Amino acid sequence: MKKIVEIQNISFSYPSVDREILSNCSLTIEKGELLSILGPNGAGKSTLLNCACGLLSPQSGNVLLNGKNIKKMEQKEIARVIGYVQQTQNPTFEHSVFDYVLMGRASKIGLFQRPSKEDRKVVKEILDEMNMTYLSDKAVTEISGGERQRAAIARAVAQNPQIIFFDEPTAHLDYGNQINTLRLIAKLRKNGFAVIMTTHNPDHCMMLGGSVAILSKDGNLVTGNCEETLTEDLLKDVYKTDLCLTYVGEVDRVACIPKGM
Repeated sequence: MKKIVEIQNISFSYPSVDREILSNCSLTIEKGELLSILGPNGAGKSTLLNCACGLLSPQSGNVLLNGKNIKKMEQKEIARVIGYVQQTQNPTFEHSVFDYVLMGRASKIGLFQRPSKEDRKVVKEILDEMNMTYLSDKAVTEISGGERQRAAIARAVAQNPQIIFFDEPTAHLDYGNQINTLRLIAKLRKNGFAVIMTTHNPDHCMMLGGSVAILSKDGNLVTGNCEETLTEDLLKDVYKTDLCLTYVGEVDRVACIPKGM
């Protein structure tokens, strides 16, 4: 299987923080793979994503995209490989949703070129596929948080990258929109995209399956198959609370449930 992202023993710390945020972290993401990153608040999940896509530069180690060191790649070249849906969407310009999603085609367009008919056709097809056509002419600043999140995902899909990063994709969403977002992520994987997702909710990992990476407060990363890696003892240690993994027959899967209140 083709390796898209290789993180090789990276370490990172902020000048203002008296601890190492990432400590010799390594992981590999292949075509069509789904990886969920779990960890407590402040562990460094967003920092790991930002290092992996070149927004931050680790003090040691390397990040490779399709075997090439990310430090030697231009931003447009990186955008052809990675789409990034950040945790909060706060657009400041009143672009229509259609034009906002069309911006995802920037890595496919020359410096002095305008979006082509083909680019617009791709965006229309994505909005149709995601049942968002009704939002096309609405200003992205005037739609709901859930709709804005979907628009950001549509823009990342419009890039046609090989992998999409999601930083807390269900943050600030109501429960219905959380489930819809998880279903969309599962669909992206079925359509051939690789996906990395950070989350605070271990139940989301269990719903989606795939692989999981646990980032601890001391900057260490443990990776493995979701079903085998997520144990009660590990989750209790990560979240410092009493949790129970229970099989729920109605949905035919194991769920993570807190013990009492």
